[in-house]
Amino acid sequence: MDTSAPYLTEQADDTAASQVLGLLAGLVNAAGWVITYWYVPVAAAAACWAVSEMVVRRLARKASAERMALELVPSQHFDPGLEEIFRRGVQLARASTSMPWWAPRRSKAVQIRLRADGSSPLRYRIEGPAGGERLLSITPFGPAVTVNRARPLVDKPREHVVRAEFVLRGKPTAPLRDVPLDPDPLQPLIDAVSDLRAELGDLAEIRLDIQRAPKWTLRARRLQLMSDARRRERREAQRAARWVRKDAGGVEDSLAWQLQQLVSGKQAGGGRRLVMPPVPRRVEPAEALGKLADDDHLVRVQLLVMCASNTEGRSQARLAQLQAAFDVFGGGSRWAMRGWRVGPWRFGADRWPSRRGFERRWTFGHCQPPRPNWVRLEELTGLLKPPTVHCRLPLLAGDLPTFEFNNPTLLLQGVYRGPDGRRRLVASYAKETLFEVGVGKAGGGKTERALAQAIGWAHAGGGLMFVDPHRDSWPRALPFLAHDALMDRIALIDLNAHGPAPQVSSWNPLGMHQGQVAHEVVEATADAFASALGWDDASAPRALTILTASLAVLVAVNEAACQAGRPEDQATVFHVRALLTDSVFRAAALAGVKGCLDEETRSWWQTVFPTLPPDSFAVVLNPIARLAANPVTRAFLGQPAGRYNIRAAMDSKMIVWVCPGGNGPTYRLITALLARDLLRAVRSRRDTPEARRVPFRPYFDELITLTGAAAETIASMFEDFRKYKVHVHGMTQLLARLPIPVRLSLVQNASTLASTAGSQSAIAPITAEWGDRPGPDVVAALDRFEHYMSLTVRGRRVGPVRITGPHLDEVFAEYARPRQAAALERAARATAGAAPLDQLTTRATDQLGRVGAFLAQLAPTTPPAVQGQKKGYQ
Repeated sequence: MDTSAPYLTEQADDTAASQVLGLLAGLVNAAGWVITYWYVPVAAAAACWAVSEMVVRRLARKASAERMALELVPSQHFDPGLEEIFRRGVQLARASTSMPWWAPRRSKAVQIRLRADGSSPLRYRIEGPAGGERLLSITPFGPAVTVNRARPLVDKPREHVVRAEFVLRGKPTAPLRDVPLDPDPLQPLIDAVSDLRAELGDLAEIRLDIQRAPKWTLRARRLQLMSDARRRERREAQRAARWVRKDAGGVEDSLAWQLQQLVSGKQAGGGRRLVMPPVPRRVEPAEALGKLADDDHLVRVQLLVMCASNTEGRSQARLAQLQAAFDVFGGGSRWAMRGWRVGPWRFGADRWPSRRGFERRWTFGHCQPPRPNWVRLEELTGLLKPPTVHCRLPLLAGDLPTFEFNNPTLLLQGVYRGPDGRRRLVASYAKETLFEVGVGKAGGGKTERALAQAIGWAHAGGGLMFVDPHRDSWPRALPFLAHDALMDRIALIDLNAHGPAPQVSSWNPLGMHQGQVAHEVVEATADAFASALGWDDASAPRALTILTASLAVLVAVNEAACQAGRPEDQATVFHVRALLTDSVFRAAALAGVKGCLDEETRSWWQTVFPTLPPDSFAVVLNPIARLAANPVTRAFLGQPAGRYNIRAAMDSKMIVWVCPGGNGPTYRLITALLARDLLRAVRSRRDTPEARRVPFRPYFDELITLTGAAAETIASMFEDFRKYKVHVHGMTQLLARLPIPVRLSLVQNASTLASTAGSQSAIAPITAEWGDRPGPDVVAALDRFEHYMSLTVRGRRVGPVRITGPHLDEVFAEYARPRQAAALERAARATAGAAPLDQLTTRATDQLGRVGAFLAQLAPTTPPAVQGQKKGYQ
């Protein structure tokens, strides 16, 4: 046993040595083979990578085919808080993982698409896994944001397209700037696309992909950052040590040091002093990792931008604007375009080899973010929500259509100046512009804008009525309406009789020759008197009763005259005095229309009227006496069969200009009669099917003057006329001076609310309707012809937006026909049946005799009972 042990030991050592040598030889041979045939493992690795990449791409495309899209539409008062936005970001991050287990990492992302193509200032879409639709459909924003299922977007090819991918530059652990919510963080991006022109094919789109990164990727990134931090710290320590040694050596070699050694008795060369180099500082993870220190709410992002246009240079300029807009988010780190520049050329997403990968990610929604693109959800606050109330949105053609001359579907509103300085005429849709209200100081441009709108509507074939007590609007509009195609449609009712041979039109409020309904005529006239004179059942019940009973008899007389084919023998409102004070005329009238009166009216004349004292008629006769004392009003209201017929004007698309004169008691009564007759005529359209009702637009200038005579009537217009396709436009200097019913109806039902400059107290009620955005101080400082207005377009309120009022000499310069103005005025007066004032006055004076003669002819046909009734009233 002792002799064999050395042999076994020696044999074991030889075997181990031979194994080690064999292993080393094998490794050397393998390394030599790899060096000699290096292309074989490289080809094998490339083949494996290509096969795996092909499989991953195929699976990613399959997963991307199941994506869904949601479009978020914010309300005008959308104002979220930071917590709501953060919760939305958590939803987006969670929804990015709602994919099948086999889906590759690049397909597990949620994409925010900010798109401007001319249809809206900035469309906000969310695209992501189909499994995340239920999670993303209910937002923390509540009803302030409407979530709609969106269809895929298909773009037409553009001639010029530029692409860019943005990467975070700067300190990799530093956050982006904390951008406040007021003003909206999206404002720079919206400003960058505010001058986009859809007719030139302009398109700009931003895509932000959010992806929850795997833990191992985050750990690897942290290890790298910690290693980099330690390496930097060691370098700093080594650099500091070198400087310390250099400083120490310099001190010992100095003359001062040598003298100090001699004085102290120390011998030179006794040794140098000990220098302690600085120790590397301990690297704190929180300081080194920054925003990557915590796992919570940390995501990877991919930011892609594409701009296109059919005009060369516009897409490049748009991309530069968006790049400048992203600079707003820059802080410790910033967004910068990925790539490099060589002279005039830039190598990035638009060039090989990056372009193909960009197109694949853009088309299929794959997220392969650059290595530095780590952010926390708090850094993306400005991009996780649609535009808020603090965002100033541009007005695009899709928001407010461009005005087209002779287009009956559009209503001119003014001139809008875009962010790029371009001016365009804007309009609202006529069928949606139900009521308009214009407020502002005198001379601010309210009437000019209304005139431009009315002239544009007239040339498009629409009917209108312009009521202007002061007549200033007629000579201003006259040259622009003096066209042969319009002359037959224009009628001028002018009670401002002036000149050596004044002419006045005529109207009989009690006339029945135009097919009116008797009780509607009585009610309209009585209500007009009551409105102008302040009568009601509490203050003047007797006056109302007497006037109503008198009008009922006179209307019955007129109805009989028309049935007999004698409309020229009709009574007028001036015959109320004869009916109440002349017993002969009263007996003849009651006898002639006995069969036309209802039992209640006949009973009142038989039993109540004889008991009334004579002085009870004064309250009714006094306003009629004032009308008769004025030759203009006597001529206008004293004709048996006047030409004025607003119902026929509405149905035949006439253009009626009404100038009722001053604002005294007499003219207020005229205004009240006209307003009440308009209300009666509009309500009478219920006999026409809705589809056959012709749209008509009354314009009321100086509402303060008009409502002083007919407040309740005009309030009813703003409440009821929409049902009959009659749309009222009102203008006033002070909203506060209008009666409360009118003011409430105006503001409540206004489709368009506009204000020019004025005092802040006068403008405050209007700006309050806008939420004081802009405030009264901003509106009060407007220049002349400048307006702030809110409009209704496609069922949504647009604005308030600043619009310049149209000036007739600029907008309708081609329509001006000053040489035909005189011909138009003659034609307009002829259409309205105007005649010399003295002639009409004489006819009105003689009308009592003609009505009496007609009643005398009716008397023989009256039964004996009627004759006895006549005697009872004498």
